[in-house]
Amino acid sequence: MLLLRLGICPRTSQDVHRHVCWSLRPLTQVTPGRAHGSSFAHRGELRQAKRIVVKLGSAVVTRGDECGLALGRLASIVEQVAMLQNQGREMLIVTSGAVAFGKQRLRHEILLSQSVRQALHTGHNQLKDMSLPVLEARACAAAGQSGLMALYEAMFTQYSTCTAQVLVTNLDFHDDEKRQNLNSTLQELLRMNIVPIINTNDAVVPPPEPNSDLQGVISIKDNDSLAARLAVEMKADLLIALSDVEGLYNSPPGTDDAKLIDIFYPGDQQSITYGTKSRVGLGGMEAKVKAALWALQGGTSVVIANGTNPKVTGHVITDIVEGKKVGTFFSEIKPAGPTVEQQTEMARNSGRTLASLHPEQRSEVICHLAELLTERKEEIMAANKLDMDLAVNAGHMPQAMQKRLSLSPSKLNSLAIGLRQIAVAAQDSVGRVLRRTRVAHNLELEQITVPIGVLLVIFEARPDCLPQVSALAIASGNALLLKGGKEAANTNRVLHQLTQEALSLHGVTDAVQLVSTREEVEDLCRLDKMIDLIIPRGSSQLVRDIQRAAKGIPVLGHSEGICHVYIDAEASMDKVLKIVRDSKCDYPAACNAMETLLIHRDVLRTPLFDQIIDMLRAERVKIHAGPRFASYLTFSPSEAKSLRTEYGDLECCMEVVDSMQEAVDHIHKYGSSHTDVIITENEDTAENFLQQLDSACVFWNASSRFADGYRFGLGAEVGISTARIHARGPVGLEGLLTTKWVLRGDGHAAADFSEHGTMKFLHENLPVGQPLAGQRDSN
Repeated sequence: MLLLRLGICPRTSQDVHRHVCWSLRPLTQVTPGRAHGSSFAHRGELRQAKRIVVKLGSAVVTRGDECGLALGRLASIVEQVAMLQNQGREMLIVTSGAVAFGKQRLRHEILLSQSVRQALHTGHNQLKDMSLPVLEARACAAAGQSGLMALYEAMFTQYSTCTAQVLVTNLDFHDDEKRQNLNSTLQELLRMNIVPIINTNDAVVPPPEPNSDLQGVISIKDNDSLAARLAVEMKADLLIALSDVEGLYNSPPGTDDAKLIDIFYPGDQQSITYGTKSRVGLGGMEAKVKAALWALQGGTSVVIANGTNPKVTGHVITDIVEGKKVGTFFSEIKPAGPTVEQQTEMARNSGRTLASLHPEQRSEVICHLAELLTERKEEIMAANKLDMDLAVNAGHMPQAMQKRLSLSPSKLNSLAIGLRQIAVAAQDSVGRVLRRTRVAHNLELEQITVPIGVLLVIFEARPDCLPQVSALAIASGNALLLKGGKEAANTNRVLHQLTQEALSLHGVTDAVQLVSTREEVEDLCRLDKMIDLIIPRGSSQLVRDIQRAAKGIPVLGHSEGICHVYIDAEASMDKVLKIVRDSKCDYPAACNAMETLLIHRDVLRTPLFDQIIDMLRAERVKIHAGPRFASYLTFSPSEAKSLRTEYGDLECCMEVVDSMQEAVDHIHKYGSSHTDVIITENEDTAENFLQQLDSACVFWNASSRFADGYRFGLGAEVGISTARIHARGPVGLEGLLTTKWVLRGDGHAAADFSEHGTMKFLHENLPVGQPLAGQRDSN
């Protein structure tokens, strides 16, 4: 049986020229990325999906009381489907909900009928039994179909999208003529830009027969199998099955060891333990997996996801189509290496072993890595040349990024020197006693340094970052997950191999992992149960994107490097020229480069001012005038669009201030709390500047480029932080450590306190340079 009803949208004043609100679909809006017959191999390819089937399970559509529809969720889903339809995709919906809608309607009618009968009986003849009878599902479906479709029509009309209802039974797929008619009808609806809404005709459908699947053909037992069958029949690119769980778990959700499976492969079926079926509907997760695998075999990609979570319901469908890591993605192609979740787990386990090594062993690993950087420099340079050639041939990489990407023998030598400095610092890092207190008799407390856990470092085209960060992670006993830019893929691969070779000295090869899969940065930022700290190394845009994407994971870094240099009225000409030149011109793309030059009003129209301008012009620095500076000039440079701009190039803003205090106020208003400089010979003015300014780094008569871990003597840095807590400024080894408290007692003191609460506290501070009597030093 095949029933069809077109939903025609009401006409408005803007629709006078149309008889109905549907139109023929444009021929090309979303270009399909493949020929049907093979499913997408990676999530990122889902953006190419043109024809999409969305299956709404009973738990998604119905309320918690199973009587009536969850209107808020349904409206959100309709909005997403309409948006994708208006992008030029072909959307089909397989929906449940008719039984629940009909149950609500029939209950209302029965209660109303009973109320009338109750009113007609008075006195001793009053009805006593007001209980509701058990409602038969087919009757509920018959009563609910029209209301469910009317609701869909009303919702889609808000987005000028038309719908059509299609009711089917299993027999429609067994009869070739009916199946062809169904296919033809659906194709015509899609061609006319109409969203087909499909459901089993539960008013007449017979009960499902177990194990009745024909060879190679799935039987229509529930909406999971219906959606899979339709997706294959219609050659859909993607089937999105929404349920009340996050996706497929390796064991029933809620159990202690249950883990959400990101990507499921057909060969992994034996590793799954299924739980009970959904609270409503006919199918459980096992039925969903069976239907998904059947569709996958037919060439349709499948994602099972949660359609009931209020935090994600509003964008779950669009997130899936955008390739984000949502739910469980079914793929026929299993990658050769481990998944990023497996890599993180491997890193954490190996990192715990790394943290338990003696400090001398961690130093030995770092020294060996430093030796490998110089011994194998030809191998490194060859890989780097390949990356540079690819970048040049691509022709779109800015000069500043090419400079960061390029390695040289001298840069490798500098890296090796920095790593040896870190190796020395590693001798006194993990397990260092910071505080030791005798709390009470035979009860002694220590605060000691420990690793943070698992670090995720995301860096762009800067391969020298990999050995630096790896050495700092090793020295601090942290596990490390690295995600480098694709521009440096070959160089990163070689440097990571050398890092793992060094780690193999003490059996901790897996402590540093390089993510080389097609993992999106936003997906990595969602691993909040596996990653303890994210450190972005790159552009301000990268840092901002990661700060927005991080869900429950702290991000160490700065989104902007708007550094100021203030030239005081009592500044030395020689120092001014040297400091300004180095701050702006040494490495304009660096986050610690000067972006705004503040000049005391008395410096204007002096030989010093003329020499500053001449020097900047000689260095080809483009000057943008601040509003006050522009007012002093007859012919001014281009006026700055904003006083809060990070140029990252040979450009800077120049502005005039009346005093040191005004310079401080300007920096507080427009700066980014990164690095700011005063140039003056007046010590009192300088000290006031240093005390008042609230930035991570504040310098007197020194270049802003000194805000660097190597120049600070940290050996290397993982980045510069402008945060107010944990670590601030250039973050080296110390910034990758946290602390824990260790309490040592003889059992009696603790028992006395817990049982009697009569302990006398001493709180006697003890020296930290030596171990307590009878105890080994934590170092």
